[in-house]
Amino acid sequence: MKIKLITLFVAILLFNTRCEQKPNAHDVTFNQEKLLQRVKELSSDKFEGRRTGEKGNDLARAYIVKELLQQGVKSFYPEYEQPFVFNRGNDTLVANNVLGLIKGTENPNAYIVISAHYDHLGIGENGEIYNGADDDASGVSALFSFVEHLRTNPPKHSVVLAAFDAEEMGLMGAKHFVSKVKDSTIIANINMDMISRSSKDELYVVGSRYNEKLSAIVNDFKNPTTSKLLVGHDGTDGKQDWTYASDHAPFHQEGIPFLYFGNEDHAAYHKPTDDFEEITPDFYKNAVAMIIAMFNDIDAKGL
Repeated sequence: MKIKLITLFVAILLFNTRCEQKPNAHDVTFNQEKLLQRVKELSSDKFEGRRTGEKGNDLARAYIVKELLQQGVKSFYPEYEQPFVFNRGNDTLVANNVLGLIKGTENPNAYIVISAHYDHLGIGENGEIYNGADDDASGVSALFSFVEHLRTNPPKHSVVLAAFDAEEMGLMGAKHFVSKVKDSTIIANINMDMISRSSKDELYVVGSRYNEKLSAIVNDFKNPTTSKLLVGHDGTDGKQDWTYASDHAPFHQEGIPFLYFGNEDHAAYHKPTDDFEEITPDFYKNAVAMIIAMFNDIDAKGL
């Protein structure tokens, strides 16, 4: 009888100890197969290259809104879409950002914006489709991996999931968004653009040099994968400077800390060969895991 009581006591003690343990900031949970399925879908011919102002772009936007609804993500505004108008040459284009919101548990009025652009280059003069699997269906699919992760790991800060339009036309979607929210408490932007294809199995992170707290978080980062995360392309290493290369630039220009994740240009960059079949799936899964883990650190420590 004493042995049974001792065994029961030990079991209860172990259970309570496990319950009191804080979750590891690098615990990353998302559906890897769905990540691949979504990027394959968004970069398929039926979306016609997702060019701003054209039918394929409208279809892509509807796909993103449907995914947000199905996953129970609330809209950032009364509607998921944030329309805006801009001029390109002699044309006036109507574009739309898609914005979801996950409320923070401790700091609901402080926001981390996680972004990727869903537009691409459309159909070429000879009828070839620029499907943009890496650029940037890969980042958009990763937005929904964040949703899957945050469903079981609620964030301390509120998270805006931003699928920006018209990046390929001068970062117009991100510029419009920032112009409307620049007085809000946005503590950071995490931007993903071209994260699914690397023959070197390496992902770059840009932006930590501009903020001391971000720099400390990046320097202390414990990579949960076997792929490499490199700090660079930030104006300090003689390589192409990506500080203003994608949708993180308008945030940076407003003094909002940012991290941009991307891989180096490849043979399919801005070509019709940027197709799903050419991504590197294992690297892509690892890239998303690294980005989510970095978000966990930022969310836990704040800026």
